Amino acid sequence: MKVFVIAGEASGDKLGAALMAGLGSLRPDVTFDGVGGPLMQAEGLQSRFPMEELSVMGLAEILPKYRALKSRIRQMAEAILADPPDVLITIDSPDFCLRVARLVKAASDIRTVHYVAPTVWAWRPGRAQKMAHHIDHVLALFPFEPPLMQAAGMECDFVGHPVVAEPVAQEAEAAALGGGTVVLVLPGSRKGEVSRLADRFGQAVAQIAAAVPDARFVIPTTRGVHDLVQAQVAAWTAPVTVLPPGSPDKAGWFKRADVALAASGTVSLELAASGTPMVIAYDMAWLSRIIISRMLMVDTVTLVNLVSETRVVPEFIGKACQPGPIAEAVLAVLAEPQAQHDAMALTMTRLGQGGEAPGLRAARAVLERLEQASVKNQQAEG
Repeated sequence: MKVFVIAGEASGDKLGAALMAGLGSLRPDVTFDGVGGPLMQAEGLQSRFPMEELSVMGLAEILPKYRALKSRIRQMAEAILADPPDVLITIDSPDFCLRVARLVKAASDIRTVHYVAPTVWAWRPGRAQKMAHHIDHVLALFPFEPPLMQAAGMECDFVGHPVVAEPVAQEAEAAALGGGTVVLVLPGSRKGEVSRLADRFGQAVAQIAAAVPDARFVIPTTRGVHDLVQAQVAAWTAPVTVLPPGSPDKAGWFKRADVALAASGTVSLELAASGTPMVIAYDMAWLSRIIISRMLMVDTVTLVNLVSETRVVPEFIGKACQPGPIAEAVLAVLAEPQAQHDAMALTMTRLGQGGEAPGLRAARAVLERLEQASVKNQQAEG
C-alpha cells in the first residue's frame, strides 16, 4: 500500500506521525512518500523538502511567499501523478494542501483524504463546498464537524483529537518543580505569532510580576521559534525560564502551572488536558485581522469554550489584545482558578478521552473508507 502524505506545520507533523503509526499497525506493507517534519520522518517518511517552508498562516503572511509555495504545489502534484499512490492524505495547511489535492484530482481519480476539517463553523462556510470538488474524505478532530462536511458532499469521520492521547504529567512530577506561583507563557509556535505577541505578552508579564512577587514565568518553545523567543524575552523586565524544544520538563510545567497566558490555538486543549486554567490572547497581521474579523461567525475562537459550549476562558483577540486587560484577566484567573475546571474536563470527554487513540482511529477510518470506495468502483465497473 502506497500513501502520499503532506503536512505543513508542527501540529500536522504530530497528526501525521500518529496516523502513519496507525496505518503501519493495520497495514504492515504500507510505504510513505511526501512532506513532513521530524515526527513523521521517524515513522519512515523521507520528506521531499523541509516542512518549515509551508509553515505560514494568514493572508498577509502568505503573499510574500506565494511564488515559492506555488512552485512547491506544482512539484508535489507532479510527483503524485508520476507515481500514483493508493491514497493522498493532506494534513491541515489548507492553503497549500488543498491546492495540491485540486491539481491531483483534476488529472486523476486518486483518492484524497484531508485530515482536519476546515473551520467552516467559524468563518467562510463556503470552503466545505469548494473542498468537496477535490476531497473525498475528511478526518475531523471535533465531534460537531462531520454533519457539516457530509452536507457539503464529503465522507467524514470524527476520529478524536490527538490531545487526548498525549501523556500528562503526574502530580508528583509537577510538585518536584518547586513552589511559588507559576505562570506558563505560550506566545505561539510560528515566528509571525511570536513576533507580534512577544512584546505585548512581556508587558502583561511585567504587570503580573508586580502584583505577584513570587511568580515564576516559564516559556516552553518549539524547534522553529526557540531562538526567536530567546531574543524577544531578553527585553522583558520580569525573569523568565525558556524551555528548549523537547524539554523533558514541559509536561511537568503544564501540570504545575497555576495559570497560562497562551496564543489562540491547539495549545488551549493541551492546557485543558493538564487541568491548567488559561487566558487566551492573539493578534494577526493588520490585513488578515480586517478581513477575518468581517467573516467571523462565532463569538469565541478558544477551543475549550467552543467544545464545552461555555465561555469561561477569557480571550483577547485582535484589537483587544492589549497588555493591561490581559494581565488583569490572568490575575483574576489566579484568584479563582476553579472556574474553568468543569469546562476543561467536559472538553476532554467530548474529544474522545478514554477511547481508541486518535491516530489509530484515523488510520482505521482511512482504510475502511478506502475499501468501501474500492467495492463501489468494482460494482460500477461490473
